[in-house]
Formats: sequence, C-alpha cells, structure tokens
Amino acid sequence: MLDTIRQIAREAGAIVRAGYGRANVIEYKGEVDLVTEIDKRSEALVLQRLRAVWPDHAITAEESGRSGDHDYEWYVDPLDGTTNFAHGVPCFAISIAVAHQGALLAGVVYDPLRDELFAAEAGRGATLNDRPIHVSQQPELGHALLSTGFPTDVRTSPENNFREWELFYRRSQGVRRPGSAALDCCYVACGRFDGYWELKMKPYDIAAGVLIAQEAGALVTTATGAPYTLAVHPVVMANPTLHVQMLAVLAEAGGR
Repeated sequence: MLDTIRQIAREAGAIVRAGYGRANVIEYKGEVDLVTEIDKRSEALVLQRLRAVWPDHAITAEESGRSGDHDYEWYVDPLDGTTNFAHGVPCFAISIAVAHQGALLAGVVYDPLRDELFAAEAGRGATLNDRPIHVSQQPELGHALLSTGFPTDVRTSPENNFREWELFYRRSQGVRRPGSAALDCCYVACGRFDGYWELKMKPYDIAAGVLIAQEAGALVTTATGAPYTLAVHPVVMANPTLHVQMLAVLAEAGGR
C-alpha cells in the first residue's frame, strides 16, 4: 500500500505544484474556509487512482465526503492548506492515509514545493524522503517550539483556541501557525516542532500525519489525554515528557 500511495501523492502533487501561483477559481465553503479548482482536480486524481487499485474500499475525502462501506477506509485531503495556496503562501501538502477497522495502517504527506514526502507504515517507523525521522527530545515546555491552528468557525464559536494559544505562547519558546495540519504533524515527527495541538480536527486533515508522528515516537492523544481516534477530536502530540506538560496547559485552558 505504501509504495502505491507514495506514487499517488506525487502525482497529485504535480497538479498542485503546476497550479500554484496561477489564477485559480476560489469558492467559499464557509466564512474562512476556501476551496479551489486545484483541490478538486487533485482529489479527483487521488480517488481515481485509489479506486483503480482498491475498488471496494471506503473513502472519506475533504471535498466529496464519504463513499463506500468497507473495513478498509481511506482518508484524503487533496490540498491541506488551501488558504495558504490561494494566497501564494508556500505551505501546503497532499495527505493520504488508510485504516483498517479504525486502526491506521499507512499514510503519506507530500509537500510538492519542497519535494518532501513523509511516510509511515504501522510498526515500521516513519521516514522523510526514505530516511528515518524521529521526534525531538526537548523535555521543557519553556524551551519548546509548538504549532497549532484555528477552526473554520473561529468567528462564531467560543471553542476557538484563543485561550489555549495565549497560555502556550506565554509558557513556550514560541508558537507557530503554519496553516497546514498535515505538515504540523510531520514537522513534529521530524523534530522541527517539539509539539502540536489543535481543537476541531477532521480525520482527513491529520490521519496520515498522526500515524507518521506516532511512528516517529510522538505520543498522540486528545486534549484530555484519552487515546486518539479517527473520530472528530482535539489532538495533542509531542514526545512523552513534553506531552504531559502540554496536557496540563490544556487542562488549565478548560481542555475539551
């Protein structure tokens, strides 16, 4: 599976790379939630390729929703970081993962501009362009560089991550908001970020990134420390020592 989805991600990446910086048709799914024709073209290719090899498998994709009913299910974000892409900010990726009865088996995240392909298979570790990667061993929150994001209903919902952001910003070395959850996870996996949290995640946003981070040594849970599942939940990831400190901050913020 992993070799096949590596190739599919690279093919989708070629579509995204070719469309970057060009005039795109932009639509709004919500007040701050964008979609472009490149998202749709990338997703169409990924779904076509997956169905050609695994026609019976279920697929949950960001733009077209869920189709099929099977023990094997694919999670596809054809362009994670659409707002960045639409504004010419070079931080976005293609994310593809597969689970069997809810357990993640394999996943890839591909950054087409940097030609960085993060990949993992359950029980076999994580790689960046075929080289093993590992989470940082930073033990102190005060010295940690963290990342996060904000929900698409940030203008209207009280669960908007502002309280959490403020607490973490005051207690860490810094907090970044790159705009691609899939890359946030992978940057934790390879040690660029020490930890990551976010509140309202969809499984296609981070399924691949979660597996990659776990296989690189991250502890991944919900904001209350419960085991992470593919249901919609907040997510927290870091090395085990730092993870405990992050959960304490989230609890102070009113962890969900």
